[in-house]
Amino acid sequence: MKLALDTNTYRAFMDGAPLTVAAVREADELHLPVPVLAELRFGFAKGTKGKQNEAALLQFLDSPRVRVLDCDEATTHFYAQLKLQLTKQGTPIPIHDVWIAALVLQHGATLHTLDRDFDSMPQLPRLDAR
Repeated sequence: MKLALDTNTYRAFMDGAPLTVAAVREADELHLPVPVLAELRFGFAKGTKGKQNEAALLQFLDSPRVRVLDCDEATTHFYAQLKLQLTKQGTPIPIHDVWIAALVLQHGATLHTLDRDFDSMPQLPRLDAR
């Protein structure tokens, strides 16, 4: 399985949360959408353990099973469809989450998250961490 981590499940993994640790261990590939990296690094910058957290992230990214999902022109099509759907449904979510969902769909991954914002996108494959 291609497992994409949300910001909260990356943190859960680093904190040793059993459900997330098991999911990460079982995944064939681990994907980290670039908006997740941005959110993590923002957290590192405002926290007190920035250097430690950055070192741990770099070690995680160095794994041959981990791939960063970057936005490209194709991602914009997924983003546009999701944003339109959410607008029509009247279920707005944070913009980073729209980008995360677009990247997960584009790359055929399953999103591992604690976040209920993704509940409004039934087409998004998810592995709930709650």
